[in-house]
Amino acid sequence: MRKLWKSRKALSPVVAAIILIAVTVAVSIAVAAWMGALTFTFMKTEELKITGVTFQTGNATITVTNTGANTYTVSGVTIDDVSATVLVWGGSFAADHSLAKGASGTITISHSWTSGYKYTYAVLTTTGNKYTYTTTAAP
Repeated sequence: MRKLWKSRKALSPVVAAIILIAVTVAVSIAVAAWMGALTFTFMKTEELKITGVTFQTGNATITVTNTGANTYTVSGVTIDDVSATVLVWGGSFAADHSLAKGASGTITISHSWTSGYKYTYAVLTTTGNKYTYTTTAAP
């Protein structure tokens, strides 16, 4: 029996080193791919800030600023979770309703408001995000 064990050889140091290097490279590639995906996610950060709402007879104007990392596109506006009709896209909004990074714009919507009532306005983007702003209608 001892003779049997004596004739077996372990891995040579060269083969062991090659296996260690291969495992290290595989783990490095996996970590790099994970970090790349994480960085890509953060680069697509979308952030919209509603800076105010002004009231005119029969409509309201929402002022927004793109404080995110990229251009985004507005897909619609709601008032208290009810879809609103957009009358005018103003400021720096492009024809496709997109707003560049750092730019500000205005969205004028049809809205029969009542002085003293609280309204929640939401601006929706094509990525599915919803940015809200609650205010009380001024007299």
